[in-house]
Amino acid sequence: MKKKHMKKNSKSIYKSRAIVTAKTAMLIYSAIVIAFVVGACHVLAAGDPIATVNNLSNFIFSLIRAIGLILLGLGIMQVGLSLKSHDPSQRANGFLTLAGGIIITFTKEILNMIVG
Repeated sequence: MKKKHMKKNSKSIYKSRAIVTAKTAMLIYSAIVIAFVVGACHVLAAGDPIATVNNLSNFIFSLIRAIGLILLGLGIMQVGLSLKSHDPSQRANGFLTLAGGIIITFTKEILNMIVG
């Protein structure tokens, strides 16, 4: 008889802990949301916003160009190693990597040619 009573108590203890944990989590979440809403302030741009966008665009395209140059070097290395080992599949992969590196390196110029 006591064993059944203890099982019910242990389940109710776990349920009450879960409820307290859920309430605490909800309270913390509400406090964070209120802090973001109350702490929001207006930010005004100083200067020309188009220049800022152009600077960001130039930065992103320079990162893309760096990745393209890395792929270009990797493609050249693969083609060179394939010529040394006479491996046609590695040579094909090298030329594909080389072509991808060239396309990625000159992405900005290609987009400018398409747009006009």
